[in-house]
Amino acid sequence: MDHSRHLSLIKGDRHMFSSSDDGSIMKQILTTHAPDGRNVDVKPLLYVIEDILQRSSNGVIGGTTTLNGHTEQHVDALDDRIRQPGFMGILEALADTIHRISCEISCKCSAGVDAHTTTMSLFTMLSSYSWDAKVVLALAAFAVNYGEFWLLARLYPTNHLAKSISLLKQLPNLFEHNQAWKPRLDALNNLISAVVDVTKCIVELKELPPQYITSDESILSKATAHVPTAAYWAIRSVVTAVSQIIALIGYGFEFTVSTMEAWELSSLAHKVRNIHDHLTQQLDLCYKYIDERKHVETYQMLVRLFETSQVDNMKILRALFYTKEEYPLVDGITRRRVGIDVLRRKSVLLLISDLDISQEELSVLEQMYRDARQHPSRLENQFEVVWVPVVDKSVPWTELMQKRYEDLQANMQWYTLYQPAAIDPAVIKYIKEVWHFVKKAILVVLDPQGKVASPNALHMMWIWGIAAFPFTSAREEALWREESWRLELLVDGMDSDLLKWIGEGRFICLYGGEDIKWIRDFTTAARAVARMENIPLEMVYVGKSKPGEKVRKNINAIIAENLSHSWTDLTSIWFFWVRLESMMYSKMQLGKTVENDHILQELIRMLGYDNNNQGWAVISKGATGEPHHLAKGNGEVMLSAFNKYDTWKVTVESKGFVPALNDHLENNKAPHHCTHLKLPGSVGKIAETVVCTECGRPMEKFILYECCND
Repeated sequence: MDHSRHLSLIKGDRHMFSSSDDGSIMKQILTTHAPDGRNVDVKPLLYVIEDILQRSSNGVIGGTTTLNGHTEQHVDALDDRIRQPGFMGILEALADTIHRISCEISCKCSAGVDAHTTTMSLFTMLSSYSWDAKVVLALAAFAVNYGEFWLLARLYPTNHLAKSISLLKQLPNLFEHNQAWKPRLDALNNLISAVVDVTKCIVELKELPPQYITSDESILSKATAHVPTAAYWAIRSVVTAVSQIIALIGYGFEFTVSTMEAWELSSLAHKVRNIHDHLTQQLDLCYKYIDERKHVETYQMLVRLFETSQVDNMKILRALFYTKEEYPLVDGITRRRVGIDVLRRKSVLLLISDLDISQEELSVLEQMYRDARQHPSRLENQFEVVWVPVVDKSVPWTELMQKRYEDLQANMQWYTLYQPAAIDPAVIKYIKEVWHFVKKAILVVLDPQGKVASPNALHMMWIWGIAAFPFTSAREEALWREESWRLELLVDGMDSDLLKWIGEGRFICLYGGEDIKWIRDFTTAARAVARMENIPLEMVYVGKSKPGEKVRKNINAIIAENLSHSWTDLTSIWFFWVRLESMMYSKMQLGKTVENDHILQELIRMLGYDNNNQGWAVISKGATGEPHHLAKGNGEVMLSAFNKYDTWKVTVESKGFVPALNDHLENNKAPHHCTHLKLPGSVGKIAETVVCTECGRPMEKFILYECCND
């Protein structure tokens, strides 16, 4: 091609590029578009195109830009693709069209026809094809010419046939001075890389699943409206790239790209890259819409599954733990990955929490789990536990979060999910909306058929441990029928010494709070009365819910000053209070109220003592006498009662110590009271109305935001 003809091509292209209006161009393009309805699968062809472009210049010129960052692992997979059924048939059916396109581009570029005219000629030739097929076929024609050029360049030094062909094409000098035109090649590669990316976007838009998004959807129609423009600039870029290769062959390495030509290549690549960015944004919106539709479908499927009787639990577990991983679980003992078949026809306890699950909760659960595994043959131990971590997928997963997850996982002896990402957002929605998970851990129990036996058995687990199996509401009600308001209910299984003292008939005083002055005054007064009446009184400090540094300091002072016994393990103190809360929630879930349930009334009273930030005490006599009588009160009332013991001690001999104390407390009620009850907003279902245990009036409800860090 002579120099003047090449300049004519460049000038014409420059004019079109600088002054053309996409709107008017689109009108011309749309008049050529008359698809015949053929559905051409262009993915196999696109895969071959990428392979050609990746292998072509890479390695011939050192440091040449690698197309789209593809690796040898990608290109070596071509052989596997070729073996797939239908792969070669698709290429064979399109080969003639690709050849005709290649000839059309080469002839018109060699003749100096401007890029726009050549591009429109291609659109006319490809009028019967869909937009994605037009672009892929044009790109394939370029890939054939580009690949043949670089095949000669690679074989020229060692292959006589390649050398002879190169001589006829006058290419030896070009190959021997390849470093001189490396910048030009880099510019072309950048342009073609952008075209490949745009092409992929067009193909992706065409292949969006119609069952989740259709052309009638505004979000898809808005995205596809830009496809003709994208197709035009992609094919025009192919034409420009071919013209540059032809010019290079025609003039050899001595031909240099002018500043204006370099600007045009760069500007064209920039324009195509902008088109790609816009299409990518539109695709992201489409995929987000599709994901939302899929989540709705998955959610509805979960609802139907749980409403339908199942032969076993496999369908439900697969829906909950849907993942492409064959082994989505990790065995807490062997640390090996396993499939969900290990849970088939077993009761499954789903421990659902976020990554902030407390170490206290895990410690107690681990102890209960170990105890159950010591007697695996017992019916109540025929269950498996699976940790289901719920994380906010809108928050990027960080290394710190991964380490936290792995640390928690490493301390669990039961099954855990291999990765939190295995949980579908629709499953998380179901967990939150149906099982009422907010933040505090819950324990959902599925029976061997996958039916929900309990939406949260954690309360039962804290109160009765494994004895609550199979954790149904019927079992919960049966266990409550065996209980009464007594000291054993409060401390069952927590302190062997306490249970021993109860059995010996001693008087037991549990007390708590953070005010060390009140603690010193109360323990001194109570012990003085006990010595005076020769009462075997054992006092135990049980701190406060959410025990912190103040409680730890109090424990140290109590032990150092020999004020009373004390639980030294903060986990035990935490568990004492969480059991009381669990009893309250258990009663509320069963529909009990303060008006019709004595145990619930007393539980709320005790929790109210703790929430009032004052001292408090509960006193009872052991199993040999008055087992069902407890005396209790806040710190001020109890301290006053012991300081005024002389005023009521005369009734102790006839009534007994605890009943006499109760009478005194009843007869000396304060004219005013202020009772507080804090119910965490993250526990799921709670009662709408709670009445005051002191006066029976409905308590006012407030919203409290609290951050305690002592």
